[in-house]
Amino acid sequence: MGIVGLVTNDGFLLPSAPNFRDLGGHRTKEGRTVRAGLLYRSDALHTLTEDELTAYHGFGIRQLIDLRSAHERDRLPDLIPDGAEYAAIGVQKTEAAGANFVDLFADPEQARLMFGDGAAERFMFDVYRGLVTDTEALEGYRDLVERAAEGPTALVFHCSAGKDRTGWGAALLLTLLGVDREVVVTDYVASNERQAATDHWMRKLSRHSGLPWSDIEPMTRVKPDYLNSAFGLVDEHYGSFDGYVVDGLKLSDATITSLRNRMLD
Repeated sequence: MGIVGLVTNDGFLLPSAPNFRDLGGHRTKEGRTVRAGLLYRSDALHTLTEDELTAYHGFGIRQLIDLRSAHERDRLPDLIPDGAEYAAIGVQKTEAAGANFVDLFADPEQARLMFGDGAAERFMFDVYRGLVTDTEALEGYRDLVERAAEGPTALVFHCSAGKDRTGWGAALLLTLLGVDREVVVTDYVASNERQAATDHWMRKLSRHSGLPWSDIEPMTRVKPDYLNSAFGLVDEHYGSFDGYVVDGLKLSDATITSLRNRMLD
């Protein structure tokens, strides 16, 4: 069954995981094309209908990379495609980035302290700082790239909303493949059209905590400024993207060559 035939009227491959999408099809600066059907990015994969499961199993995914925290994984375990290898690869300090928003429903005052008065946007910039500089992130994203380079079959990687931890992973992979920054940002902000589940939970948090939606909203969407801040930190800490790849992620030339050979037409 071809991927095109699986796309629903709303444009989602898996409506219960609306941020599930193929990283293929993008053009590189050298005029090559990222191959389709090999790398998928997604939000959490824990609730799929019977029809969606049939489609999911048909994508040929043999590696599922879960970037969520242990708490998130335990609370909402993934549905793993038939025959796939599952790998939990943390990219954040344990709970440091506040991914466990559910606990804030039990502590509205803590939610107000964390996210009120413009703190939510500052929080998001701190999240991206950690994704670029923390040891856990450097090790986790290196593992992701190495798995993507090795193959030999399709891989999906995801977090909860598929927009921040997954967003930086997708930006990293596309940049390694030579995709222009403008295209990388376009792929990144496409997550904003796929956040119905995030909106549902965060609006509940807004009501429960008494925080206005304007205080919560920065956490429910991706903004080019978030991604650009991450690339700026790459330059600040490592001198260049190449420096980040070599000195931060410690990826070998052989891994980068394998990734490009595998992923580019």
